[in-house]
Amino acid sequence: MPIYMDVHESLGDATAEDIAEAHRADLAIQDEYGVRWLTYWFNDVGGKAFCLMESPDTVSAIKCHKAAHGLVPHEIIEVSGESMMNFFGELSSNDAHRALTKDNQPDSGVRLIMFTDIVGSTEISSQRGDAAAFEAVRRHDGVVRQWLESEGGREVKHTGDGILASFLSVSAALNAAIGVQKQLAEARSGDEAGVSVSIGLSAGEPVQDSEDLFGAAVNLSSRLCAHAGPDTILVSSAVKDLAIGKPFTFQPKGAVALKGFSDPVQVFEVATG
Repeated sequence: MPIYMDVHESLGDATAEDIAEAHRADLAIQDEYGVRWLTYWFNDVGGKAFCLMESPDTVSAIKCHKAAHGLVPHEIIEVSGESMMNFFGELSSNDAHRALTKDNQPDSGVRLIMFTDIVGSTEISSQRGDAAAFEAVRRHDGVVRQWLESEGGREVKHTGDGILASFLSVSAALNAAIGVQKQLAEARSGDEAGVSVSIGLSAGEPVQDSEDLFGAAVNLSSRLCAHAGPDTILVSSAVKDLAIGKPFTFQPKGAVALKGFSDPVQVFEVATG
C-alpha cells in the first residue's frame, strides 16, 4: 500500500497525551478502514502533529481519523517507503500503549541519534604517544557527557574514540552538538594538545536491544559523522525538518552517497557560530 504522511496544524492547547490518545483511537479502528498507522510526532511548540500511515488512499486515512477522534489533517503527502526507511528505520506500527518518558509524557519512539568521533585519534597515538591519546579521549568524554547531562541525552555506548548518544528532542540534540564543538574549540585555543571532533546527527525510530540502539537511523548518524570534517556537525534532512521554527541555521551540502544507503542522502551542516 502507499505510504502517506499527514500534517495537523493549529492544535491549540493540545498536549502530548491528547495526541497519544488520538493515536490509540486510530489504532483501535484502523482495520475497519484498511489503514495501518505506523508512527506519529508532536511538536508542542508549533502546535502541529504528524502521522505516518499505510493506506489505500488519502480518503480512507481521513475517514479513519474522523471516526476515531475528529482531527482531520490539513495536508496529506504521499512519501517513498524506501526514503522513509533510510531516515526512520524499519516502519512498524506504534504500540497502542507507548512507554512514558521520564517526564511522564507519551514516548513516540522517535530518537535523535548523535555520533561523535575524535579526529585523527590514530595519529595522536602514533605521533604523540598513548598518554596523549588517552588524554584526548578523556577530554572528549568529559565535554560530551557534560552536554548530555545538560540536555537530557543518554549515552548509549562508548566507541573507543567517540560516543553514541540519543535524545528525545531535536533542540536538545542540536544544542548538545553545538555546545560540544564550541567548548572543545575554546579549550583548543592555543593548546597543541587540543581535541577536534566530527559529529553526525540523524532522526528516526531505532530498535533497542540490551541498552544498545540499532537500525537505519543509527547507521545514518554514523555515516554522517564519518563524512563530517573536523569541528563539523552534519545532519540529515529529517533533523533539519524537525527543527523548523527553531533557532538553528543549516547550510545545504547537497546529496551525498553514503555507504549502506542505496540513494544519495541530502546532507546539511549546522552553523555553530
